[in-house]
Amino acid sequence: MASTDPKKIAEVRDVHRLERIGAHSHIRGLGLDDALDARMISQGMVGQNGARRAAGVILSMIQEEKIAGRAVLIAGQPGTGKTAIAMGMAKALGEDTPFTMLAGSEIFSLEMSKTEALTQAFRRSIGIRIREEAEIIEGEVVEIEIERPANGQAATFGKMTLKTTEMETMYDLGQKMIETIQKEGIAAGDIITIDKSSGKISLLGRSFARSRDYDAMGPQTRFVQCPEGELQKRKEVVHTVNLHEIDVINSRQQGFLALFAGDTGEIKSEVREQIDAKVAEWREEGKADIVPGVLFIDEVHMLDIECFSFLNRALEADSSPIVIMATNRGITNIRGTDYKSPHGIPLDLLDRMLIISTQPYSQREIRKIIDIRAEEEDVEMTEEAKELLTKIGTESTLRYAIHLITVANLVALKRKAQEVDVQDIRKVYSLFVDVKRSTQFLIEYQQEFMFSEVQDDEANESEVQDSVRTLIHGARSTESARMKAADAADAAMPQAK
Repeated sequence: MASTDPKKIAEVRDVHRLERIGAHSHIRGLGLDDALDARMISQGMVGQNGARRAAGVILSMIQEEKIAGRAVLIAGQPGTGKTAIAMGMAKALGEDTPFTMLAGSEIFSLEMSKTEALTQAFRRSIGIRIREEAEIIEGEVVEIEIERPANGQAATFGKMTLKTTEMETMYDLGQKMIETIQKEGIAAGDIITIDKSSGKISLLGRSFARSRDYDAMGPQTRFVQCPEGELQKRKEVVHTVNLHEIDVINSRQQGFLALFAGDTGEIKSEVREQIDAKVAEWREEGKADIVPGVLFIDEVHMLDIECFSFLNRALEADSSPIVIMATNRGITNIRGTDYKSPHGIPLDLLDRMLIISTQPYSQREIRKIIDIRAEEEDVEMTEEAKELLTKIGTESTLRYAIHLITVANLVALKRKAQEVDVQDIRKVYSLFVDVKRSTQFLIEYQQEFMFSEVQDDEANESEVQDSVRTLIHGARSTESARMKAADAADAAMPQAK
């Protein structure tokens, strides 16, 4: 019998900790109370109370499923938490509400027209909650008998006894159901449901009557009551899909396999019109409801004038999601035109928006964010190191300070330290420059770089003076040479005569 190596057992890692840590992985929600007031520190959010409160109002409007076609613009300086607010709204909405994220520059890199890319993004953000009735068998497993052939082949026949509080029945099992029972580890005392149309078996939990059994139960064991009434009953099943998934399924010959094909290409408008008509019919019959989701467009100033015109029209449609946009631009050109506008967005589209502004973080808020990020990235830091990082974040940028957390931890690990200290922060601060120091370096050594166009006023003035001196000197040299040539010609004239 093979022996188990204890070293291999020690190397097994917890599967639940394999999530990747991202820039906004610490965001759990908007951090609001029941009155939609923002807590100072909650669910990973810090500060921006006014913006979070405004986002909470929009969130409650979305959850009521009463509105559609609203546009919200989150405008603020870089590093003031615009994307974090959008991520908090996505977490608070839950998985049932469609949430689509799109960068403004993405639509120019897709192999389809800009309007088609925006249309697909819109329809990804509109959910359809479809209700249908299914016949199921629900009860507690009393006994399972599976006949296994003597030749070692897979079992093809068995019996299972189910009961409720009022009745008990025995059912015959086929090969597929036997395989499912063995795979799920279903045993006597489990509460299960069987879909009669598909034969799918779902394990609901363990019966409360077996809660005192001293068998091998894990901490995640769920106990449920034994079902009442008859074993066979009709149950309403709810599925939530988005409109784009229905478009893809109906636009390709391979049906639902098109969802896994990747490249869907452009979808004909006739297909969408038929789907919209069918959805409207389902709504009238009470079979389906529309779930208005959220479309988040980051860096919206990267869209051009044609895209903005499309958004104007698309926001007025009946089946339009809530569109949340974010930008960090001031008064700048609208892409595709020579006209300047606030945030690089046309005024007629700005007039349709509810604008939420974000403010720069204070020193105290930066310190709280650094505490949260250090805990998220599993980095131990001294108080002095956090104070220094806070000062760096205040004088430079918050993103730069956050970037130094992990690299400072690597430097601390190299010197066999248990926590990051001030010397580690100073080390990485000297290794990686921020934007201000990089700009200063470029100004000092601009002549060493190719195609340098940034010059200070003194350099421009001296260059102009040098150019003027060169032109004057060249003009004088030309005039002197012309006069010498004239004198030489006059001296040569008598000899010619």
